[in-house]
Amino acid sequence: MLLFRLLLLTSALAGQPGTQAESNPSSKFQLSSTKEQNGVQAPQHERIITVSTNGSIHSPKFPHTYPRNMVLVWRLVATEENVWIQLTFDERFGLEEPEDDICKYDFVEVEDPSDGTILGRWCGSGTVPGKQISKGNQIRIRFVSDEYFPSEPGFCIHYNIVMPQVTEAVSPSVLPPSALPLDQLNNAVTAFSTLEDLIRYLEPDRWQLDLEDLYRPGWQLLGKAFVFGRKSRVVDLNLLKEEVRLYSCTPRNFSVSIREELKRTDTIFWPGCLLVKRCGGNCACCLHNCNECQCVPSKVTKKYHEVLQLRPKIGVRGLHKSLTDVALEHHEECDCVCRGNAGG
Repeated sequence: MLLFRLLLLTSALAGQPGTQAESNPSSKFQLSSTKEQNGVQAPQHERIITVSTNGSIHSPKFPHTYPRNMVLVWRLVATEENVWIQLTFDERFGLEEPEDDICKYDFVEVEDPSDGTILGRWCGSGTVPGKQISKGNQIRIRFVSDEYFPSEPGFCIHYNIVMPQVTEAVSPSVLPPSALPLDQLNNAVTAFSTLEDLIRYLEPDRWQLDLEDLYRPGWQLLGKAFVFGRKSRVVDLNLLKEEVRLYSCTPRNFSVSIREELKRTDTIFWPGCLLVKRCGGNCACCLHNCNECQCVPSKVTKKYHEVLQLRPKIGVRGLHKSLTDVALEHHEECDCVCRGNAGG
């Protein structure tokens, strides 16, 4: 009997290394990855998938708990150039929950390789991501999991080919923004009353992400808008003189077109017009002995206004959106001078 127990113990010890190797998550993933060839475990590499028919990619072990500590990257490339790739997420979706509404740890991310635009990043299990459509014939998907708290079921993304077509109008125009001539797009943009409505029109599938990116400050924007400030003047005049001054040669509000002011017909701005101070009014009280007086600026400053800038992307569809500062002339002081002496 003792000899029989020793033989059983020896057999159990001999099988222990195999059990440890099987319980190693990395070994499990390598085995699964080799069998499925479902992505690669290196952020600098990606698996190229040629797309000619419908298909799908998924997190390892879907719909069960995915392994920890991995980076998987897929690039879907359609065999035809003039087509788009549409991604549809399976209803079974669950990754590690976000922290402060930000997907920091486990997430799946969709990127457009043509310009590096992140179409979306998702995690948690509250909402299934919506459909995503590429801007060209390629799209990249990245899955990241850290070393803690894997979740289930992971994700599965179904992909298919779609032909470019005119989408349903959600704005003043029947064509998608990227298909409009620049002047027509400018007219469509100026029709919107809020920035949110404008971005929703330009990017209906990812407008919230674009809006967040737009307001993420960059070093080139900090401290530039309205650097000169507004001049504060205290004028000690009686009521009658004040009434006359209001209608005489003084700085007053004018709306100007940014495109016309900057002579930038290759760019669209929103708002399209801005309020500036320009000299206006008459010169009935002109002190100069001349036949005709005119109101001209005697002190001019440039003020910076932060606006949304839309520029067509070179070689690809879509618009490059950014906040930019535009410098416009403001008239701080005005004088009445004889016509012909305005430059003196």
